[in-house]
Amino acid sequence: MAQEHDNIVDLPGALILGAGIAGLFTALKLAPYPAFVLANTPAGEAGSSAWAQGGIAAAVAEGDSWLAHCADTVAAGAGICDTRIAELVTRDAAARIADLVELGVPFDRSANGRLSVGREAAHSAARIVHVAGDRAGAEVTRNLARAAQGCASVRLLEGFHALDLALENGRAVGLFVRAGSGPRSRLMLLRAQAIVLASGGLGSLFAVTTNPPEARGQGLGMAARAGARIADAEFVQFHPTAIAVGRDPAPLATEALRGAGAHLIDESGRRIMSSVHDGLELAPRDVVARAMHREIAQGHSVFLDCRNAIGRSFAERFPTVYGACAAAGIDPVTMPIPVAPAAHYHMGGIAVDDCGRSSLAGLWAVGECASTGLHGANRLASNSLLEALVFGARAAQDVAGQLPSRMTSVCPPEPAPGAANMAVPERLRQIMSRQVGLERDDAGLRIALCGILALERAAAQEPSLLNMTAAAKLVAAAALRRQESRGAHFRSDYPHTLSDGARSFLSLEEAHRIALEQDCATATKVSAA
Repeated sequence: MAQEHDNIVDLPGALILGAGIAGLFTALKLAPYPAFVLANTPAGEAGSSAWAQGGIAAAVAEGDSWLAHCADTVAAGAGICDTRIAELVTRDAAARIADLVELGVPFDRSANGRLSVGREAAHSAARIVHVAGDRAGAEVTRNLARAAQGCASVRLLEGFHALDLALENGRAVGLFVRAGSGPRSRLMLLRAQAIVLASGGLGSLFAVTTNPPEARGQGLGMAARAGARIADAEFVQFHPTAIAVGRDPAPLATEALRGAGAHLIDESGRRIMSSVHDGLELAPRDVVARAMHREIAQGHSVFLDCRNAIGRSFAERFPTVYGACAAAGIDPVTMPIPVAPAAHYHMGGIAVDDCGRSSLAGLWAVGECASTGLHGANRLASNSLLEALVFGARAAQDVAGQLPSRMTSVCPPEPAPGAANMAVPERLRQIMSRQVGLERDDAGLRIALCGILALERAAAQEPSLLNMTAAAKLVAAAALRRQESRGAHFRSDYPHTLSDGARSFLSLEEAHRIALEQDCATATKVSAA
């Protein structure tokens, strides 16, 4: 039984922050051990998982192999993937797809009943499994939420907003949360025997993003503020084809469209990738995104032309993208789609081992908030949901070994009436987009760090804002420290890739020291000029 004393609640099991694919799958894999899944929003609708269009990469087609998938993953990672992690993830992929099939996920199938597979950028074979064309994220999340609601050992706690990790003797023992909003809100401590962060990424710290507003680095920030080690923070992937219609967040035009033969063109119809890369539209994402960025900087418009490759089958094959286009008055059957790069996925995060354990005792991390070493400097398309599934299962197995006993019935605390809705500060988003975006340089990163310090001082000890500024500071400091260009990290003042590249590791204390070393008075004058 859960025991509540004033505003402290002891939960007999694991407390998981995040009800996207990573959090829900971890909870289900923990059964029959008790798992409490904490979310701001209703499970099945939470985070970036439900928005994912591309699908899940797995070597399930005849003639493909996990070894080939692993090789493609390592190649896309630009020299700093952890090869051992890439091997275990790609080797486990087929089993995790089988788990989802058993849970009822209706993957697209061919006439003979086999899983249909598509091809995306930098994959050497067609190995992306989809649901209803571009609804993989939504359908997988929905089915996991339904399974969790029917699982006796899982309790979904909606309407709580996590603020800080609780530590005792250097061990994570719980989460401080805000229950409710406005004058009725109250601060609570939820204690548990294991804490799992599955809180998503930080794309919404950028002004142009495909991520939902809650993807603002909260889990990363609170782990870093508690002293957890952070890895590869500088590597932020920009998706090349966000639909450029002025919406925030920007709707996504899935990479599967380019896998199906769609072309990137300018206003004159010229294919912009023809002179950039042999892979054309299926070159690695960072190459495509930078090529588009430069075209736009030179005054051109960029469009995704699906008219010949997809044409009249568009609405049936890609209903989500079709709906987004239609809402903006675009008919993709007859019109090119205006597109631009947008912050999409964070390869960095809380440094974890092959079981999802962080550097803090009692704390695990899975999904986008974690950095496993799988993605290196540039995530291979559709490896993100796969990583969440593989590490959700691995973390669950490890966490189960820490729990004293199995339980099939648990009692949660009272659900809260709704979480506080705190918007990401627009100033922070502008700083990140202008100075820490697709192309970076020394002066811009120093300006960014000074701006982040100023926002931090104005935060008035508000944990949600401090989590955001912590995450932003780590990205900018790591980007300043990496004096080369590699994968998604491009420095215009250091355009070459070093021969001895390695992953980066940084604490928040180190990032803060880097920020304090900057001459902010000079940086402010440069920024104003």
